[in-house]
This record gives sequence, C-alpha cells and structure tokens, in this order.
Amino acid sequence: MDMSLVASIMASKAGALQTQVGTAVLKQNIDAEKSSVLTILGAGQQGGSSLANVGAGVGGNLDISA
Repeated sequence: MDMSLVASIMASKAGALQTQVGTAVLKQNIDAEKSSVLTILGAGQQGGSSLANVGAGVGGNLDISA
C-alpha cells in the first residue's frame, strides 16, 4: 500500500477524533453556561421559588465595582 495513502487515512482519522473531542468539550461548556444563566436568573432553584423568604433588603444593593 502506498505510504501517502496510509498517511492521509491516518490524518483523516486524527481529524475526526479532534472533531469529536472538540464537540464534546463545546457541549460541556454550553451546559455549564446554561447552568450559570439559570442560577443567575433564579430558575435553577427547586420548584422555581423566589427570594420572597429572605429578609428585607437582601439583594437590593450590589456593589460590582470591586
């Protein structure tokens, strides 16, 4: 068998593997981002409960300058 053919087949298989790994990593990143967004929006809490049961003023002032 011609060595250039073997090399091209091996390169093709390596490229396919890289694509599979990249897709898996991308899906994990998307899932993590989704989880973060749901947490920020409060939808990640069980039963969709809100912050109605916390004390007055909690979460009212947020200093983001630091």
